[in-house]
Amino acid sequence: MWEPCFDWEISRAYTGGVVTIAHISDPHVGSPYFVPNLMNRVIVEINELGPDAVICTGDLTNEGYRQEYKSWVAYAERFTAPVHTIPGNHDARNVGYLHFEDLIGPRHWTIDVKGVRIVGADSSEPDLNEGQIGRERYTWIRDQLTPEADVKVFALHHHLIPVPGTGRERSTVMDAGDLLEVLITIGVNIVLSGHKHVPYVWRLEGMYIANAGTVSSLRLRGYTKPCYNILEFEGDEVKIHRRFPFGDGDTIAHFSLSSGAQHLRKLEPPVQERALASE
Repeated sequence: MWEPCFDWEISRAYTGGVVTIAHISDPHVGSPYFVPNLMNRVIVEINELGPDAVICTGDLTNEGYRQEYKSWVAYAERFTAPVHTIPGNHDARNVGYLHFEDLIGPRHWTIDVKGVRIVGADSSEPDLNEGQIGRERYTWIRDQLTPEADVKVFALHHHLIPVPGTGRERSTVMDAGDLLEVLITIGVNIVLSGHKHVPYVWRLEGMYIANAGTVSSLRLRGYTKPCYNILEFEGDEVKIHRRFPFGDGDTIAHFSLSSGAQHLRKLEPPVQERALASE
């Protein structure tokens, strides 16, 4: 029987200096709910922060049309940090994944950011809201994340675990169980995802799963607001912050890489409590 790899050797302290990664998701360019002013503001805020990389976990477009992709590229080119992107279910509509490959780049990739290894994988299926990674991709994921790295991050569009406050669960990754086993056994520290437009952080077997909200769309559930995440790696510590365009932010997770000690994980109040607080 396999053993989780979150031991003292795999989850060792990060030693590559301070690394900052911006995590954005679900801009939905082309949607009637897309707000250009929000996207413009987020670009300004992230450029002022000066992260080492920007990770976008999909749904760049609303229907996967080429002109929507071109509009997104015009926004993405204004980030001063390198932008690394994977498609979402909306991007795969109308054979849009072909435009993704032409205008954005590979749908599966690996990058190293000062000792932080990030693997991005396309979980979308053409014209379906549901997604999967697929068992044919598991060996590739293991190969990419097995090499020595201080921190291992996996990015996909669809969420691996249901998110509170999102209604009936219909579209987690269809092979979520198998994929979770792969990621945990190879010692992945953080999973980045989007899709549901609701920010949330789960902790499972020492691995943190950080969902981002929508960065620039008003297609929102309940009392959520457009937002994005900032990840900071410094020494042995990892912090995940949530930022609101034109607003403030808060820290939603803080943990140790070597020991797995959890210093902070902010839990959202139940939907009923949020409703009462807003009255």
